[in-house]
Amino acid sequence: MVAETKLYDSLGISPSASQDEVKKAYRKMALKHHPDKNKDNPKSADKFKEVSQAYEILSDPEKRKTYDQYGLEFMLRGGPPPPEPGAGGTGYAGGAPGFDFGGGGPTGGRSFHYEFKPGGGSSFGGFSFSNPDDIFTEFFRGNASMGGAEGFEDLFSGAGRSSGRSRNARYSGGAEPAPKRASTPEVTTVVRPLPLTLEELFHGVHKKMKIKRKAFDEVTGKRTTQDKVLEMDIKPGLKKGSKIKFKGVGDQEEGGQQDLHFIVEEKAHPLFTRDGDDIILKVDLELKEALTGWQRTVTTIDGKQLNIERGGPTQPGSQDSYPNLGMPLSKKPEQRGNFIVTYNVKFPMTLTPDQKRKLKEIL
Repeated sequence: MVAETKLYDSLGISPSASQDEVKKAYRKMALKHHPDKNKDNPKSADKFKEVSQAYEILSDPEKRKTYDQYGLEFMLRGGPPPPEPGAGGTGYAGGAPGFDFGGGGPTGGRSFHYEFKPGGGSSFGGFSFSNPDDIFTEFFRGNASMGGAEGFEDLFSGAGRSSGRSRNARYSGGAEPAPKRASTPEVTTVVRPLPLTLEELFHGVHKKMKIKRKAFDEVTGKRTTQDKVLEMDIKPGLKKGSKIKFKGVGDQEEGGQQDLHFIVEEKAHPLFTRDGDDIILKVDLELKEALTGWQRTVTTIDGKQLNIERGGPTQPGSQDSYPNLGMPLSKKPEQRGNFIVTYNVKFPMTLTPDQKRKLKEIL
């Protein structure tokens, strides 16, 4: 049970919501009600302030715990916890400093330690909210992997202008220092596909790729875009699904630079398909050829020519395998898989009565 649900209701979540759900709910509500998107709707500014204040408390595990136990009024006023039934004393009613809460004072001998100091004041000085624009800016700096601020990049360099208050002004009315940042989050990993041709995967290739990454100026907080060139060596025989990792080359986040992982994909080939370390080539045969014999010259992926000849019937779906002419093995590049030729027999769509009669006589 929680003392009240006012802050949870502001974000549209339940008291049992996870920290990730708190973040997602704030992101959705803050973007929806931000004053820069609702300049003609003063109610949105009030809602933006409300959801920002709810997020400031619920996103901090210690503040959330205290709110769940005692409620928002207790946090804003400051003071010791309410006395237990029958404990005697009036320590909570006044919330005044000077009572001895560590010994046998008015709280009935219970030991209690409460220390927010949100604005640098005393332990029982009460909690005051930060500027909603500051909360908004800090949130999107530390949560870039959640999709960015959707057109609010300019707010990073001018946060606070829509409220008419200075960036360090607290919403309780005091001119207190800026809020302390939350603990540094882990750096996220961005995954991107890396499409390669079958020839590139067969021979190996050196790739250069230009990426754009975002960073923040440490002084102004302004978001900038930088170009960076990544280079990578693709080993012969590398399979689709292989991962190529770069550390600290992506967008700047609260905890550092994002990691970037490329996942190898195979582009479709007009002639060959790959099955593990084997290369497969499909050869079409007319029915007459399949029955009476045929001859073909096929080319392997590395340019070798094979002369194939059959004098008798060829079964549909049958195949011939040529060892050591397929893909190189990525861990043993001196070895290769098989080159497999499969045969597809093309049957006629229609037959004349005379053709049917002749085939019956022959077969």
